[in-house]
Amino acid sequence: MQGKHILLGVSGGIAAYKTPELIRLLIKQGAEVRTTVTRNALQFVTETTLQTLSGAPVYSDVFAAINEHATEHISLPEWADLMIVAPATANVLAKCAAGIADDALTTTLCSCMAHKPILIAPAMNDKMWENPAIERAVETLRGFPNVRLIEPEEGLLACGTSGKGRMPEPDVLCEHVLAALTPKTMQGRRVLITAGPTVEPIDPVRFVSNYSSGKMGFALARECLRRGAEVTLVCGPTALHIEGYDRQLTYRPVQTAQQMLAAASEAFPESDLTILCAAVADYRPASVAQEKLKKQPGIDTMTLRLVENPDIAATLGRKKQAGQTLVGFALETENEEQNALGKMARKNLDFIVLNSLRDEGAGFGTDTNRVRIYSSDGAKKDCPLARKEAVARQILDGLTT
Repeated sequence: MQGKHILLGVSGGIAAYKTPELIRLLIKQGAEVRTTVTRNALQFVTETTLQTLSGAPVYSDVFAAINEHATEHISLPEWADLMIVAPATANVLAKCAAGIADDALTTTLCSCMAHKPILIAPAMNDKMWENPAIERAVETLRGFPNVRLIEPEEGLLACGTSGKGRMPEPDVLCEHVLAALTPKTMQGRRVLITAGPTVEPIDPVRFVSNYSSGKMGFALARECLRRGAEVTLVCGPTALHIEGYDRQLTYRPVQTAQQMLAAASEAFPESDLTILCAAVADYRPASVAQEKLKKQPGIDTMTLRLVENPDIAATLGRKKQAGQTLVGFALETENEEQNALGKMARKNLDFIVLNSLRDEGAGFGTDTNRVRIYSSDGAKKDCPLARKEAVARQILDGLTT
C-alpha cells in the first residue's frame, strides 16, 4: 500500500470509535490517508484526533472557509486511489443508494461513485439493518460495479442486544483495503496451501510437535486471496486466523500429519497451485495411550517408540497432473542447497523454497524471513530478509512469472 491515497469517510455511528485505529493501520502499511466526515460523526470521534493521526485536515463542511479547495468533494476523489466509508450508518447507505449528496461525506461519495473503488462498512442496530428500505439500499449498492459492501458482523451491539450490525475490526477493514488495491493476477486460480505445525499425540495431554507458528503459510494465503485466487488452507494448530474472505477461502483445520494428508489429498485434484508450507512431523508415536502416562516409582527414563509419518509432498508429487504446479518448503540447518535440490527432485516438485535456521531473522516464530526459490528448470531467486508478507509477495511473483 506504499504511496497509495486512501480517502476515509466517517459517519455518525458509535463504531466511529474504531476509525482512529484504522487510520493508524493504513498509515503503517505505507498509505496516505485523508478523512471526510458527517457532522454527527464528530459526536463520536474528534476532528483533532482524525487530523492528528492522518496528518491532513478533515473535510467536514462543504462551505468551510478553511477548505484547501473550493470543491473538496471533487478534489479529494481525484486525489484518492480508493475510498472506504467506515462506519456507514443507515442514513448514509440510503442517501448513497439514492444519489443524495447534501453534506461533506455524501457529496464526496457521489463524486467517487462512478470513478474510484469504494468500500462501504455498514454499522447499525440489527433492527435497522433488517429494515426493508435499508435492505433495498444495500442491494442497490451491491449492484454498482466499483462498490463492495463489507458485511457487518453478528455480536453484542451498543444498545446491549446481540444481532447483526457490528462493524468489523480495523485490521479486517485494512485487509479489505489491501485486497481492493491488489491487482487480481490470480483471478480464477485455485490454490491449496498447507501451514503451521502438526501435532502427534502421545497420550490425552502430551504430543510431539515443532515450533512452527504458521505465519509464512498464512502470509502466502492472504496474498493469494488478495490477488483473487480461491484458496483452500489446510492448517495445523495455530493462533492465527484470516477474516474477510468468506467466499474465497476454505479453511480446513487439522491436528496430525495423517489428517493433513487426507485434507490436502482431497483438495489437490482441483488445485492449480499447491504450496506445502506446513512443518509436518516426520514421525509420530507408534501408539497413543488412552490415559495420561504416569511416573513410575523407581523408573527415571521413558522410551517413546516412533514410526514414520506419510510424506505429503511425495504423495502429491506422484499424483501431480499436467497443468498443476507443486511447491515445497525446505528448512535446513546444513548443506542447505544440496538438501533442498535433492528434496525437489525426489518429490517431483516444480519449485522449492529454502530457508535456513542459520539466517538471523528467518525460521520459526519470526515476523521476517529470508528465502531462496529454486525451480526444477534450474533457475533460482533470492528473497532478502523482509517481513513475511513481503516475502510472500516475492515468492508468488517468482512462481507466477
